[in-house]
Order: sequence, then structure tokens, then C-alpha cells
Amino acid sequence: MTQTLYATRPEDLPPREVLLSMSGLEFTQAMLDGRLPGPAMAQTLNFTLTEIDKGRAVFRGAPKFAFTNPMGGVHGGWYGAVLDSALGCAAMTMVPKGSWYTTLEFKVNIARALPVGSEIEAVANVQHAGRSTVVAEAVLCGLADGKVYATGSTTCIIMQG
Repeated sequence: MTQTLYATRPEDLPPREVLLSMSGLEFTQAMLDGRLPGPAMAQTLNFTLTEIDKGRAVFRGAPKFAFTNPMGGVHGGWYGAVLDSALGCAAMTMVPKGSWYTTLEFKVNIARALPVGSEIEAVANVQHAGRSTVVAEAVLCGLADGKVYATGSTTCIIMQG
């Protein structure tokens, strides 16, 4: 696996024509392989795409102290960003060439507090892929302890380019 490349300015993002010339699976595989940049947010929030397959995406990362709330716990937005990224990439793998997707609905359930610095893995799987919608679910687990820290679900809409 090559090192992840991240967009650092708008010009780094691939033109829309490039996205639409590939299937969603081809596009996400190109991000994983470093042929296309991943989102800058993933670098900022310390997580990365590690696996991609049709209907499945896996991200790994670890929250830093900078991602805590005023009480010192990992902010719920960090859980949400990791889960939304995994869910979105899993959904993207089902999008045909010439189309793209966007999120219609997204939900996060935090099961327990995640210690700062704990390495996690978020695994998302598509539950349904139709002509116009994709539904996916994800689980965010600790790598060291195997505990479930959060779950998430999404419904995405597929749109023509």
C-alpha cells in the first residue's frame, strides 16, 4: 500500500470529469492507492482509509487531545467524522460510472468514551444498494481491546453527473 496523499488546497482535488469517468469503486481504490488525494479532513483529524472493496470501507485512526471536549473526552464530532467517512466510502463503492452520491441522513450512536490516543478501526458495510439510494452501517472498535465505541448508519442518494 502506498502512503495516503491528501488534498491541501482546492486545486489538489480531482476535476469533476475525473470522478465521473470512474465508478465509485475505482475512485475510492485510487484514493487508497495514492493515485488520487484523500480528503484533507482525514489528515487533520488523524484517520485514514486502509481498506476498500465493493460495499465495504475500513478506516483507522486515533483521537488526539486536540479533539477533546471541555471535559477532556473525545468530542462526538470525531466519532462522527470517522464513521461518516467510512460510511460514505462504502456507499461510494456502489456508485456507477457517471454518477456521484451525497448523504441524505446520517446517525451516530456513541456506546462508550474512547480514551485519547486509542487506535480504532471503523468498518462500514453497505446493507442496500439500489438505483437511487445506498444504505450502510458501520462499527467503530478499539484495536487493542476490541470494544465497540460507536456505531453509525447512513442513507445516501445517487445522482447522475
